[in-house]
Amino acid sequence: MTTHIERPIIAIPMGDPAGIGPEITVGALSKKEIYEQSRPIVIGHTEVLEKSVGIMDVNLSINKVESPEEGKYEFGTIDVIHLPNLKIDELKFGEVQAQCGQAAYDYIKKTVDLANAGDVHVMATTPINKESLKAAEVPYIGHTEMLAALTNTDDPLTMFEVRNMRIFFLTRHLSVKDAIDQMTKERVRDYLNRCDKALQRLGVEKRKFAVAGLNPHAGEGGLFGREEIDELIPGIDLANQDGIDAVGPVPADSVFHHALNGKFDAVLSLYHDQGHIAAKMTDFERTISITNGLPFLRTSVDHGTAFDIAGQGIASTVSMEECIKLAAKYASRFTQENI
Repeated sequence: MTTHIERPIIAIPMGDPAGIGPEITVGALSKKEIYEQSRPIVIGHTEVLEKSVGIMDVNLSINKVESPEEGKYEFGTIDVIHLPNLKIDELKFGEVQAQCGQAAYDYIKKTVDLANAGDVHVMATTPINKESLKAAEVPYIGHTEMLAALTNTDDPLTMFEVRNMRIFFLTRHLSVKDAIDQMTKERVRDYLNRCDKALQRLGVEKRKFAVAGLNPHAGEGGLFGREEIDELIPGIDLANQDGIDAVGPVPADSVFHHALNGKFDAVLSLYHDQGHIAAKMTDFERTISITNGLPFLRTSVDHGTAFDIAGQGIASTVSMEECIKLAAKYASRFTQENI
């Protein structure tokens, strides 16, 4: 039985220092309700955060700590585990820099270490930049790949939650052509089983899935392609035999509307943009990514480093606020109760 945690400790790696991550972090932590629901602690660089406090024009103080147990967790104070990994005089907002790519990775690795040790309940991540990571020769394209490697997790599941709609992804960072090759009945079956376990862990008791169609009108009985007939329907049938409540393929132009209105508890999107477009058109700023299958829960904003507006104090903090709140919502499903 899972015990409710009144205010979970949420670790926030501050992201690429040249992007909007530090700004949206301090902006979100300037909202009192965040502290009413959680105990946030930032893993980052204190000087960058102090600059961001000024940029965002918020009344906050920085409290440098060595570990989460030293945090004050009081509204008006940001507790920070400081990593001295930047040459501040060389930092330029809005530019790809190797030191920033390396720093962003360092913050994530430290956060994973804290989560693996049970020192924090969950992690809520801010944007990182693929070009900066490449410049630093960090061998990962994004958060999910980093987290998989750092936790020895095979193929973590990505889920979006926006309003009352949840979306899983059968494939992610592949070309559409390569993604289609991955749409096998075995993969559909495996993913539906894994998605069901993920929702169960999040506390969703009734779990009805819809699989999105690939072709127009879900193939119209083979008139517009055979992927539905040859792979998707057999995969859904196999999952049904496993006890999974799944239907489809449901035409992609309607399945997300039905899910948003409560007909389905989750949709299995077949490829990256199919689900991303649906979620972000529903509410761009409140689309939050959850990584399932890790030893701990991770939530994330689903936008980039926004180099074009970094350092200007105009970035919206809504996504970061929602990211932290969603982490707090699900924290008790994932955590050790003795923190």
